[in-house]
Amino acid sequence: MRFYIASSFQNIEMVRELSSKLLENGFQQTYDWTQNDKTVGKEELMRIGTKEKEAVTNCDLFILLLPGGKGSHTELGIALGTGVPKIYILNPDIENQENSLDTTFYHLPEVEIHCGEVREFINIVL
Repeated sequence: MRFYIASSFQNIEMVRELSSKLLENGFQQTYDWTQNDKTVGKEELMRIGTKEKEAVTNCDLFILLLPGGKGSHTELGIALGTGVPKIYILNPDIENQENSLDTTFYHLPEVEIHCGEVREFINIVL
């Protein structure tokens, strides 16, 4: 199964942990954005944006790890719009669960929300 994890740079270690576990279990990552540096050049942004768009449209499993920024939510929209078969939202911040889940698109029928640690979530996906 091919996967893509959307999140923000502040979650890079959790994204890497989750990716590593999925790869160990035979999953294939469509694109690893954690290898990128933050960039400001328009050409570089276009190159990365193109790769990320292709990665989202080519995955079978899309995971949005909260908190996510504008780009992550754009990727969620691409996943929803292109009919990615499995879409998960992972909220590891149990204390602020209510406030962080107040987004309309999180509650569509094709989206599954999980609150808890990355390690717990891995068992659900596997």
